[in-house]
Amino acid sequence: MSRVMAIDFGMRRIGVAVSDPMRIMAQGLETINWNGIDSSYALDRLERIIKEKEIAEIVIGKPSRTDGSVSESEEKAVLFGKLLSEKSGIAPVFRDERFTTVIASQFLRETGVSGKAKKKVVDQVAAEIILQEYLDMHRS
Repeated sequence: MSRVMAIDFGMRRIGVAVSDPMRIMAQGLETINWNGIDSSYALDRLERIIKEKEIAEIVIGKPSRTDGSVSESEEKAVLFGKLLSEKSGIAPVFRDERFTTVIASQFLRETGVSGKAKKKVVDQVAAEIILQEYLDMHRS
């Protein structure tokens, strides 16, 4: 079977998680640091992951506002998804990701991870949460 990849999109860091081949468990993979302007490095790295991990589906967290209005962050995530789709040939699925970073931060704090170590992995954990929710909803 093929894997699913999830992205917690941010303007400084992009968290990446992938599923196992059976699409049961999500696992944080890495955090891609970028400058928020030139997306070529991030897109190239994601394209390599897609090929290496045999990714068939992509889920991107969409940072929706609680009032339902579209935020600048949401617009940028959708644009990034379009660019990734053009590069990879895989149309992404967007999932509401409200509070995933807060949940990830709380989880890391509770498990004793803090400071610089937390900053390095919080986006991966957020991507893992997005992906696990997606996998759980699509389990047959």
